[in-house]
Amino acid sequence: MLKKLFIAMAVASPLLWPVQTLAQANWPNKPVKVVVAGPAGSGTDILARIFTDHLAKTFGQAFVVDNKVGANGLIATDAVAKSSNDGYTLLFTYAAAHVVNPVLLDKVPYDVNKDFTAIAQIGAGGNLLVVHPSIPVKDLKEFIAYVKTKPADELSYGSWGNGSGGHLSMEALKQQAGLQIKHIPYKSTVAVNNDVMAGHIPMAFSAGASALPLVAAGKLKPIAISGTQRIKALPDIKTMSEQGIKFDLDAYYAIFAPAGTPVAIVNSLNREINKLIAAPEMAERWNTLGMSSMPIKSPEQFADQVKRDLRDWGAIVKAGNIKAD
Repeated sequence: MLKKLFIAMAVASPLLWPVQTLAQANWPNKPVKVVVAGPAGSGTDILARIFTDHLAKTFGQAFVVDNKVGANGLIATDAVAKSSNDGYTLLFTYAAAHVVNPVLLDKVPYDVNKDFTAIAQIGAGGNLLVVHPSIPVKDLKEFIAYVKTKPADELSYGSWGNGSGGHLSMEALKQQAGLQIKHIPYKSTVAVNNDVMAGHIPMAFSAGASALPLVAAGKLKPIAISGTQRIKALPDIKTMSEQGIKFDLDAYYAIFAPAGTPVAIVNSLNREINKLIAAPEMAERWNTLGMSSMPIKSPEQFADQVKRDLRDWGAIVKAGNIKAD
């Protein structure tokens, strides 16, 4: 009986090789599309191109950026959820897009937990509260006092969409400090930064990667950072929590694949991404892009982080009764 079982296994096993072994061993044998949840020049796009360049050199195939803009990353996320899980379509996104939309919207056309495979977390940090240089404030205490001198909703702030990290960071500040500031959603951090610099809106929470060069040029004034740690590029700018407004959530960038993507491909990508994250020669680059830290996580550890963030960011959405437009 045991002999028959061994024979059956020997006959059946080769039938699995083409899918489980051969296809994975040959991956990638053609270009890999990386759908980016943000426009060219955004913080998401900047980071995506660093990693796609690295992966292309490592694997010897093109990793082609495909920017899909709009709906706080929902358009890009949905496109990847509906893609083949053969390892040739990946999603490069950011925390708020992935873990906030499911609680912000009454219905999304995908399930974050069921339709995606977590590959890697990229960085951890916060969004920068910035104001036009003419605004007479230098820290969060002065910012709160300044806003309270104005009639309700006379002042406005921008973010890169409802439910974005910029939106929720300001809503958390408003909830705790009792502020009334009108929210103006934009399609990108680039557009937000441009309008703050031009004086069309006085303030915004902006993604660090896109805001830091403008801060360095004196075109935006930084007031606070929303993450759990200060940004190394701006060591004197305190976190919201350090300035009396409790906010213990980090923003990050991330790479996902459609659910069912072969484990060998996921692990290969995670390994190479983490190599670049940990590379000593990249440390200063991560600082200039606004990262407070660059944690190294396995796909399983990152998947657990996503589940926690769905819960914690969701609590802010519910407390503020925040709805999509």
